Amino acid sequence: GTLLNVSVSDHDRSDSLLLSWDEPEGGAKGYLLALSPLGSGVLLQNGSAGPNTTSFWFHGLSPGTQYKIEVTATLACMDTTSQTITAQTSPSAVRSLSLSSAGSSASLRAAWVPGPGRRDGYRLALWHSDSQSLVSNVSLLPSASSFLFDGLLAGSEYALKVSTLAGSRQASSSVHQWTAPSVPTQLRLSPVSSTSLVASWADAAGAAWLHLELRNLLTQKVSTTLSARRGLSSYTFQHLQPGTQYWLGLSATAGSYTLVGPNATAWTYPLSPGNVTLSRAEEQNSLQARWSMPGGQRDFYLVTLREGEDSAPTRNISVGGDNDHVTFHGLSPGQQYSVQVVVVAGPYRASAHSTAAWTEPRAPSGVSLSSQGTPHSLLASWEEATGEGYLLVLSLAEHPVKNSSVLRGVTSFTYEGLHPGTLYTFEVSTVAGPYTSSPHCISNWTYPLPPEQLTLSNGGHSTSLQASWRAASSGSTGYTGTLWESKSQEQVRNVTVGSDWTNVTLENLVPGRQYTLEMATMAGPYRSPVRSATDWTYPLAPAGVTLTNTRRPMGLSAFWDKAAGDVDQFHLQLYSKSHAAQRNISVGPNTHNFTFLGLSPGTQYFLKVTVLAGPYRSSSHFATEWTYPLSLANVSVQPGRKPQELHVSWVESGGGRDHLVQLSVAESLSIIRNVSVPRGVTQLDLEGLVPGSRYRVEIISQAGPHRTSSQTAIGYTVPLPPRSLSASPISTARALAVHWETAPGHRDGYLLSMLEEGSSAPPRTLGAGKDSTNVTVPQLEPGTCYLVSICAVAGPYRSLPENITGCTVPAAPTNLSFTNPGSSSELYTSWNKPPGRRDHYHVTLYSLSTQSRIQVQTLSPDALNITWTHLEAGSKFAVQVTAVKGSLEASSINVTQWTYPLAPVNLTLGSPSASALVVSWAVVGRGAEGFVLDVHEAASGTPVGHTVLGGDAKSHILRSLSPGTRYSVAVRATAGPFHASTPNLTHCTRECDALLA
Repeated sequence: GTLLNVSVSDHDRSDSLLLSWDEPEGGAKGYLLALSPLGSGVLLQNGSAGPNTTSFWFHGLSPGTQYKIEVTATLACMDTTSQTITAQTSPSAVRSLSLSSAGSSASLRAAWVPGPGRRDGYRLALWHSDSQSLVSNVSLLPSASSFLFDGLLAGSEYALKVSTLAGSRQASSSVHQWTAPSVPTQLRLSPVSSTSLVASWADAAGAAWLHLELRNLLTQKVSTTLSARRGLSSYTFQHLQPGTQYWLGLSATAGSYTLVGPNATAWTYPLSPGNVTLSRAEEQNSLQARWSMPGGQRDFYLVTLREGEDSAPTRNISVGGDNDHVTFHGLSPGQQYSVQVVVVAGPYRASAHSTAAWTEPRAPSGVSLSSQGTPHSLLASWEEATGEGYLLVLSLAEHPVKNSSVLRGVTSFTYEGLHPGTLYTFEVSTVAGPYTSSPHCISNWTYPLPPEQLTLSNGGHSTSLQASWRAASSGSTGYTGTLWESKSQEQVRNVTVGSDWTNVTLENLVPGRQYTLEMATMAGPYRSPVRSATDWTYPLAPAGVTLTNTRRPMGLSAFWDKAAGDVDQFHLQLYSKSHAAQRNISVGPNTHNFTFLGLSPGTQYFLKVTVLAGPYRSSSHFATEWTYPLSLANVSVQPGRKPQELHVSWVESGGGRDHLVQLSVAESLSIIRNVSVPRGVTQLDLEGLVPGSRYRVEIISQAGPHRTSSQTAIGYTVPLPPRSLSASPISTARALAVHWETAPGHRDGYLLSMLEEGSSAPPRTLGAGKDSTNVTVPQLEPGTCYLVSICAVAGPYRSLPENITGCTVPAAPTNLSFTNPGSSSELYTSWNKPPGRRDHYHVTLYSLSTQSRIQVQTLSPDALNITWTHLEAGSKFAVQVTAVKGSLEASSINVTQWTYPLAPVNLTLGSPSASALVVSWAVVGRGAEGFVLDVHEAASGTPVGHTVLGGDAKSHILRSLSPGTRYSVAVRATAGPFHASTPNLTHCTRECDALLA
């Protein structure tokens, strides 16, 4: 037959094959095509093609499958020619190809979903992206869906190509992925200079990129960020701040992976300070170190002070990095110092030194100038002071006598050939470097010569002695003497007079005593050898004689001062002008007090004391004193006849002249009234006091200057009752608010009593503070009247009570219900009995249809329901129940209800047209809230209409009905949830209007 030269191709489509052939010679009338799986013989698809067609598509084939295709051409004269070929569809590529590292730095897992159709297997080719080298080439079975590549390089990008094989055909998919990077190790950061740090690390080949961040830890700002490709192992950071701590963080990146690596910190080297100087400060023994602050940062300065020629460190001071000076206090005077300033930044230091400086020397201490006991020489000495030497000056009357210089180590110098009894001044200064200390000055005298021809006489006086002498022939500053008691050898006093004196009177001596005077010449602190003289004084009368009450009613104590001189005894004489008896007592010289007992209370006595010393006598003045009176007993304080009065009474105990009644306010203890009453009066009324106040009464018995107090008695005035008492209910609480006005005067508080009406229970009591003017009494019975009584309280006393009656608000009825028993003219109302009491109930019925109140019923306090009759049918009503107690009311909530409506009457139906019915009706009474029309087909009962109308409707037209059909109609009157219906009425619509015409 004729060859068709059939060829096949898929044009990169795995589910289709395109057949092409050559048209046979002479043409063909048409072509028949048949396709079946190779080897099965089962026809899958067939087709036909008309003349002049040379190609045909087979669609919907399975990818990767071999097929047998037969093409038959119909020739002229019913001849045919056929050609059979085999062809294979391309396989489908895998889907959802992925390549993931799962965090691994050495492996990648490939996974895919097989495409539809058949395949012979898979070939996987893995390439290293940077080097473009083939890493792995793997062939897998057609059932495989994943493969693990291991032994890969960390932080590297790989490309995977998965080819699906079917015969000689294949379909490929590709994907790229990175292995996880590995973090570099052994990160180090170390200084190179004051402005640079070098960072180094190891194992850097496991990341595509390294990211370095250098942060200034002082400012917490990022100084440098750097990204470097694989292989970099060190980097030097330049232009940094000197003496600053930096933090370096390193992270590794490969594709979408980033791993945070190690971090390190390091300091840049600090800069040394400049211009270090050490100079004298304003304060003594102080030096101030100064320097120029270097650039950059630092932790602090360590300043070391070095002392002496060997520069031994003596002080270390740390100061903040923003300081540029430090002052050293308390240094050794006259000493040589230098300073070293060290800049400290982290572990690194940089230092600079100053030149030497001196502190000002201090004058030597322990300077003395002594006469050595001779009148013609002085010895100067001092303690060693720090410095190089000393400058010595001896002066007389501010005129230098001798100047000397000595080296360090010399601490004394002797001056000879000086004048006796003369004042010299010695000055010593310390020399150190360029400084000379202020001089240390000291003065001293040479020894003087003694006085001559010393005498001592009393001149007839008992308290003084006079001494006289002839002046010394040499220089002096005065004379000094010591007066001694000859018998006891006790020193009495020292006497010092000027150099021009030749006598002195010694006064205020003890009478009758022998004295010895020793005199010497003075020159500065020195005395000459002494001269002495002796004489006697006359005795003196005793002094300081007193007579004191012992606070025992029958005793007085006598006291006197010890008499000067030699005393043999004391003689005491006690007497009273009101008694004839007299007492005489003698006591020894060492006795200075005596107590007289058994005396009369409340009596004035006189005392005289006489001193006896040898043949001499001297008497004191008279001393006088009273014995104490006895205190009063049984002091009583009671309220007076009025709230402004107190009645005081007592019992006398004897002694004294009169009584003083003292009244004070108990809280303040301030005396507000003193009343003096003569002896023999035993009671007193105090008027004009403040009601309700607490008073303290004390009665004092007086005898001379002495007073004896009774025991303190406490009393209260009766308080005044409160005024304008009122008691009003609190509407929202079971309580009464009691108010009153404060009466004049004081009180400790108020006492309230609450007595419930008709109750035999004891009254309820409660207190209120003294400043209160109201109190709320809670937890009372609702709707109950109480007798409220209040009185003021002061101590144990109460005022007259004030009374008033107050009632609480009744409790409102609860659980109010309003129900329809199924009637069109009756409604039923009920409620729960509220707690407490009430006089009656008001039950009010409102018509919501007419917006008017139509009935008010008054019911007994025990009523719980009411039935309303003769109501309007189909109307809405509201009811409210109010509990009434006197003028107080409490109402329930409003509750609404409907009466049943009456069914419409006179229902009529008419058919004005073939598709309409007219419904009309009449209403009874006020009608209803609304009407509902229900329409059904009479034959089948199928509802065909449901119409809701207002309460004023009387008719309605039903439209869109079927001609010539019987309908059943009912009209319902509605009122709230209730309704009443007419009986069903049937009627036919007209036949078609055209037919009727």
